[in-house]
Amino acid sequence: MARKKFIAGNWKMNTTVDEAVALAKALVEKMGKVTDVDIAICPPYISLKSVSDVVKGSSVKLGAQDVHWEAKGAYTAR
Repeated sequence: MARKKFIAGNWKMNTTVDEAVALAKALVEKMGKVTDVDIAICPPYISLKSVSDVVKGSSVKLGAQDVHWEAKGAYTAR
């Protein structure tokens, strides 16, 4: 049995809440009905609630990441 492909985007700490919402909206618009691939996005912690509202009802899943002490950058916990 073939496994379903899984694509996830970890945005690390590189968007503001408004930028994350805009990016999530664009992704849902283009990929929100795709069912042959599992798609997940992992925005910064401060954007989880807002992005959750955007992806609700679409096929795009929401993930989370740990925190880091820097203000911005490509960090995933320490």
